[in-house]
Formats: sequence, structure tokens, C-alpha cells
Amino acid sequence: MFSFFKKKSPPTEAQSARPSAAPVPPTPDKAPKQTPTETPLEAHLPANPELTQRQGWLDRLKAGLRKTGSSITTVFTGTRIDEALYEELETALLMADTGVKATEHLLQDLKRRVKDNKATEPAQVKNLLADAITDLLQPLQKPLSVGDHQPTVIMVAGVNGAGKTTSIGKLTKHLADDGLSVLLAAADTFRAAAKEQLAVWADRNTVEIISQQGGDPAAVSFDAVSAGRARGRDVVLVDTAGRLPTQLHLMEELKKIKRVVQKADATAPHEVLLVIDGNTGQNALAQVRAFDDTLGLTGLIVTKLDGTAKGGVLCAIAREKPIPVYFIGVGEKLEDLETFNAREFAQALLS
Repeated sequence: MFSFFKKKSPPTEAQSARPSAAPVPPTPDKAPKQTPTETPLEAHLPANPELTQRQGWLDRLKAGLRKTGSSITTVFTGTRIDEALYEELETALLMADTGVKATEHLLQDLKRRVKDNKATEPAQVKNLLADAITDLLQPLQKPLSVGDHQPTVIMVAGVNGAGKTTSIGKLTKHLADDGLSVLLAAADTFRAAAKEQLAVWADRNTVEIISQQGGDPAAVSFDAVSAGRARGRDVVLVDTAGRLPTQLHLMEELKKIKRVVQKADATAPHEVLLVIDGNTGQNALAQVRAFDDTLGLTGLIVTKLDGTAKGGVLCAIAREKPIPVYFIGVGEKLEDLETFNAREFAQALLS
């Protein structure tokens, strides 16, 4: 598995020196010496499953971003670098929900790079655009830190339909596979079958879950954090109810959950994540603003980037609300959630 979070490493003990083996006396040759056949070094190297998995992920990411990228890359099929090219590129970026501010920034940056590099072919401009997008997205690239607190309490929010509970299940799977003990808090007590859905993920990942029948979300969260501390769990994942930013009474309840969690652990929550649907484009940016104002977000999970023509919204987020994007998803399978990498995303977008 490709690790997609930063885990605090335990101290290691120095290895004791081993005594040297006694030399073996040489034996007389009884046959003519033969020159050994050299084997390429690569033949002795084991296959790297992490690199293989990452490459598979990149292939899925490219396929997922094809709808977004195709409208942008068609701009570079001509033979001239002129104002018409930049105008077409501006339209394509706006259609991809890159946003006005990010589009203006990218165009200015791109023109500077074209001039500095003395580019003469549209294909060169495409590569320079990938560099500009990479630099714009770089502040969003940050690993999720687990292990500085025990338990690390992660509160997860999002609107209905964004894939919040599914993303929690995928994250739980990867955390458990990496040897971390996880406790789930079923604090989404509003949505029908939300607790049952989370329980399925708990069974599938063989982790514990704290839930109450019709219980108060804040009370469930308090019990889960307290249980996580008492049982020595590494991570407590709190699944909150999906809500729209305009549902003010429910947004106030999110504040209550955060306050009550702090009563169980004064340093918690250590991470506050928002799951956003990549299909919603600029609306996702509005969600980021609203939830950040309410909770103080520390990271994002962007889902459903496959099949959308609005993948440029990450550029808008980077320009207007640069909250780290810990993970992105391009499908429903467990392996379809991975760490965000600015260079990989830019190259996949323009592939």
C-alpha cells in the first residue's frame, strides 16, 4: 500500500554488532575456472508494489480528469502562439471551473513563462501551463499527520451526497492496513441508515464503532473520544451529519460537536476535514468558505473527480482558499482514494 499520511515514527534501538565469522580456508580447484555470466542488476531487484500501485492510480487519475483536460488541451493543437490562443485558453479554464481569479493568475504566469523560455510552439506552452498549475497547487500538497496525539481525533464534515461516509470508510481501510488502530464515531444521527452504513465499513475493516440509537451527535462524539483514549486507539474518526451551509441550525450543531469533543480531549479535534464533490465546481469553493468559517478546516478530501468537466476547481481553491487537499478520489473502489500531489494532478489534467 502506498502510505498517504505522515505517521510519527517510534524511536529505534541501535542494532548490536555481530561477531565476524571465522575465515574459511580455500579449497584447491578441481576444475577449470569458469567466467560467471553477468546478470543485469534489475533482475536482482524486487518489484516495488508501492510504485506499481501509484502508477495504477495515476492512470485512473488521468482517465478521471479526461473530460476536464480535453477542453483545455485542444487549445494547443494549433501552430501559433498568439492572443487568440490565450483567449481560447481563458475560456477553457473558466469552463473547467478554475474561477476568475485563478484563471487570471495562470494566464499572467503562463505569458511570463513563455517569454522567459522563448517558447515558439503551442506544445511548449502546454508544458509551461502544467508547470504554472503545479506551482499554483503546491500549497495544497500536505500529508495528513497521524501519531502526534493519541488518539488523533479527526472530525469529518460535508454536505449530503459528497461521499463523506464512503471516504471515511476508505480512509479507515488505509489506516488499518498501515497498522493503526481506528475507532469510528457514528455521529451522523440525522440521516436514515447512516449508522448502518458506517457499521458496514467498521465490519469490513475490523474496527470498533461507537454509536447510539437516536443519540445526540455531540454525545456520541464525546463517548468515542473518551473510549479512544481509554482503549489506547491511534485514531478516532468522527462522522458528522451531512448538511448544507445554509442550514444554520445544523451548522451550529457542528460547532457544538467540536466544543464537546474538546471537553473529552482539550487538544482535539486535531484535524477537521471537509469532503467536497468535484462535480459541484464553484459551489465546492462556497462550501469550503462556509465550513471553514464555522469549524476552522485543516484539510479537504475532494471526491468524484472522474467524469466531471469541473476539475479545475482545485485551482480556484488554491487561489482563494488554500486549505490543504489531503486526498482526492476518482471512483468508488478503495484504491480510488489517494494523496494529492500537485505535479501529478497538473500532468494528469493536461495529459
